[in-house]
Amino acid sequence: MSIPANFDYQNAEEKWYQYWLDQKLFESVPDERKPYTIVIPPPNVTGVLHMGHMLNNTLQDVLIRRARMLGYNACWVPGTDHASIATEAKVVAKLKEEGISKFDLSREEFLKHAWAWTEKHGGIILHQLKKLGASCDWSREAFTMDEARSASVIKVFVDLYKKGHIYRGYRMVNWDPEAKTTISDEEVQHKEVNARLYYLKYKLESGEGHLKVATTRPETIFGDVAVCVNPHDERYKKLIGTRVQVPVVNRWVPIIADEYVDIEFGTGCLKITPAHDINDKEIGERHKLEIIDSLDDEGRLNAHGQHYAGKDRFVVRKEIAREIEALGLMEKIEEYQTSIGTSERTGAVIEPKLSQQWFLRMKELSKPALDAVMHNEVALIPEKFKNTYRHWMENVHDWSISRQLWWGHQIPAWYYADGDQDFVVAETEEEALVLAKEKTGHTGLTAADLSRDPDALDTWFSSWLWPISVFDGIRYPENEEIKYYYPTQDLVTAPEILFFWVARMIIAGYEFRAEKPFSNVYLTGIVRDKQGRKMSKSLGNSPDPIGLMEKYSTDGVRVGMLLTSPAGNDLPFDEELCAQGRNFSNKIWNALRLVKGWTLTDEAPDAAALAAIRWLSQKKQETLASMEESFKSYRLSEALMTLYKFVWDDFCSWYLEAIKPAYQQPLSREVYNTSIDYFEEICLMLHPFMPFISEEIWHTVKKRADGESICVASWPEIKDFDREELKDFEQARTIVNGVRNIRASKNIAQKVALSLYAPSNEALPERYEALVAKLANLEKTILGENPENAVGFTFLAGAYECFVPAGDHVNVEEELNKLQKDLEYQRGFRHSIHKKLENERFVKNAPEAVVAGERKKMADAEAKIQALEARIASMQ
Repeated sequence: MSIPANFDYQNAEEKWYQYWLDQKLFESVPDERKPYTIVIPPPNVTGVLHMGHMLNNTLQDVLIRRARMLGYNACWVPGTDHASIATEAKVVAKLKEEGISKFDLSREEFLKHAWAWTEKHGGIILHQLKKLGASCDWSREAFTMDEARSASVIKVFVDLYKKGHIYRGYRMVNWDPEAKTTISDEEVQHKEVNARLYYLKYKLESGEGHLKVATTRPETIFGDVAVCVNPHDERYKKLIGTRVQVPVVNRWVPIIADEYVDIEFGTGCLKITPAHDINDKEIGERHKLEIIDSLDDEGRLNAHGQHYAGKDRFVVRKEIAREIEALGLMEKIEEYQTSIGTSERTGAVIEPKLSQQWFLRMKELSKPALDAVMHNEVALIPEKFKNTYRHWMENVHDWSISRQLWWGHQIPAWYYADGDQDFVVAETEEEALVLAKEKTGHTGLTAADLSRDPDALDTWFSSWLWPISVFDGIRYPENEEIKYYYPTQDLVTAPEILFFWVARMIIAGYEFRAEKPFSNVYLTGIVRDKQGRKMSKSLGNSPDPIGLMEKYSTDGVRVGMLLTSPAGNDLPFDEELCAQGRNFSNKIWNALRLVKGWTLTDEAPDAAALAAIRWLSQKKQETLASMEESFKSYRLSEALMTLYKFVWDDFCSWYLEAIKPAYQQPLSREVYNTSIDYFEEICLMLHPFMPFISEEIWHTVKKRADGESICVASWPEIKDFDREELKDFEQARTIVNGVRNIRASKNIAQKVALSLYAPSNEALPERYEALVAKLANLEKTILGENPENAVGFTFLAGAYECFVPAGDHVNVEEELNKLQKDLEYQRGFRHSIHKKLENERFVKNAPEAVVAGERKKMADAEAKIQALEARIASMQ
């Protein structure tokens, strides 16, 4: 049959993906088979594919496609996350461009805009995942704010509240002034920055000078309520209990003593601003100090900021420093390096802020999840992340779960009095009204008397339920699907959300289903550029994944990324990797064209072809066994590399060369049929990594019935293999390479037939003589000693010296020089090993296997020296 010169990957990708969808090959329903389940880490609903998604979802697809071929009922659940902060910020920006402020709208009006934005921009990334070949069950597509997931979130909130795990408290939180919401500790990114340390003078009440106080934030002095010193600091003991005057503010505040203060830092005096620092707040609580919050929600000074009211905190920092200098109350300013917290989502500098928020108590809930990972009930791959996980879980803080946003799951709490202290928690307003009547004894209450908490829940509060909620296991804990698919098998995600998401899903699994949500967590590395920088839009170093797939083929990009992506280690991405992947596709395609292009004969196979067939059958089994070990330990990159070498080197470079008929001669039909069978099995092995070309070739090599697909074909069976067969072939391969090297170095044309002397069957296994003769273009092979005084070339094949008579092709003087250099090298090597073995401490203390290895090296060197000496003598 005629095979096109080039693989039309763009047409094939579109054709086969639609075929898979039409045949419903990715869809799964519970049946008698064992399930294999993966839930996708839901990307932001309005997001687009980036290189991290490419890596993560390719790995998931490899796992799910292989599981499908192994006979599991494979189910990969896709979906998206509503991404409260990111999505709301985009909608607010879009409205701003239209001259509309969020706060000019009602909640319902704003949500209409948000849903419209989501419907317009949402789902792009899922379409892009189809381009990647992701074999998700698209009939199961979920969204964290769809009806089932939303109801699950509300139900869980109410349940945890009733159990006493959720509470409302006035706490110091991480405030994002740009998003105007609180964020959790885990969403704060700390950065080292160059700052300034300002030394301010606080006038002593006695009039006898000033107290010098060092601060990095002079703009917060409007919230100062005390100056604190260490009670053991001899410099200030006599001042404790007196007062000082805050610069600019002119407020008199007490000097207090607390052991928290570091005597060695700065001046040993600490200004106390409980509204703007967590440590100051704790000191303030111990000393019953008042709280003055001088900043508004946008990070600007409020009325407490006096003449700076309305100005941004960073603007005020510069201006108030100049004012304090002008007043003569600035001792000095020093350059200072410090760490600041920034918002993961907006990049804004976080402002510690006292606020009424909802919290989830984590200590008790976290224990089963900690034990599960420490006892390997849930395995982290690579295992090095266990220590990070343990540190987080042993030092877990209560989770601030409320956000001052409208896009998200609105907190199901209803207030029934003028203040915000009297409330009930319920799944619906109707239930809330019943509870409010019971709680107040006021039967005349109506829905109009209730007001719902305006805040939304943290996005992670929905995604932590993902492995359960996608099967509706929160609302219907005994439904058929949750009982069949849960717990899932593998989760593929990034280490940076190990606590954000992974740990919380494990917590939820044990809390709501009393079992783990998954068995294994494969933690990918970060995709970086050649300079080691994380890929990002701002740096402009992140290529467009869709563009890469169009240029190099989807299979090529998948292979390129997987070849250098060991679990937990960063991926140094280079576009050349994609070119390598495309070249691999071309190699396979050209091999197909070569085999399909041969004419056939019914004659029996020659000895060389039979030897190659026998060897490749064993090499294939060794490759399958090696890949199995790699898959078991989640070394997917290693599994692919093993297969890559088998296809490129063993199959294309050696096997096809060994069976190739002479020019314009036919190929034995028996050899052809066997080669087609090998091609079919190679396609099966390739399919999880390269789904499109494998499907195309699988359909090309043999006639298939309508509806058949490699997707659901069986993975090749792993059988025992003959290691001696492989060892003998390697010896034969060494001889062929030796002869080829002689041809190349001496410019002996391939068409010139040579003879080969090999000392024994161990040097040249008898069943490979014909194959060696064909691949090395030998006129004959002779077992026995080299002919005396013959002129030619020697080379070592393993421990054996082989000889190729060369006649006019050899320059005796040059060959003697080469042999003499080899002899000198071997003698030097023998001397170094001899010295090591003469060292009694080494022989006595080194492991027995190491000493034995050195002795074998010594024996091999002796044999090589004897062979070289004999060869030199025969040529002189």
